[in-house]
Amino acid sequence: MPGRMVSAVSCVNIKNRPLYDLVAFLGALALWVRFFPNSRFGHVFISRGAVGGIRAEKPELLHQTGVAFTQLRPCGTALINGRRIDVVTEGGLIEKDTPLKVIALEGMRVVVRPLTPTDSAVSPVESINPSPSKTT
Repeated sequence: MPGRMVSAVSCVNIKNRPLYDLVAFLGALALWVRFFPNSRFGHVFISRGAVGGIRAEKPELLHQTGVAFTQLRPCGTALINGRRIDVVTEGGLIEKDTPLKVIALEGMRVVVRPLTPTDSAVSPVESINPSPSKTT
């Protein structure tokens, strides 16, 4: 344009404008991340408490005996202490109504094996309706 002069300083500022904007944005973002969670307004959006809990393991089942409620191939359902429990065998197929023993707990997995003659046997009726312990 005739009559209009552009200085060298204004050209440099125009070319570097996106870089300055980026640096300013990153600085503002860093300050926001650092101070917003601890601000009064930030506490409205951030939950500090936990509701309930996930109880994955059932330590009371370890070494308990029960009966296969369904055929276990290798997973299925067993009756242990009168409760239906999802179980996994050590490997092979276990027929329905076979006496079982809990041998391991792996997170949410309850691992069972068939009772051997050396283990204390439990009848299917005892597993479904355990007898109350006698206290004197």
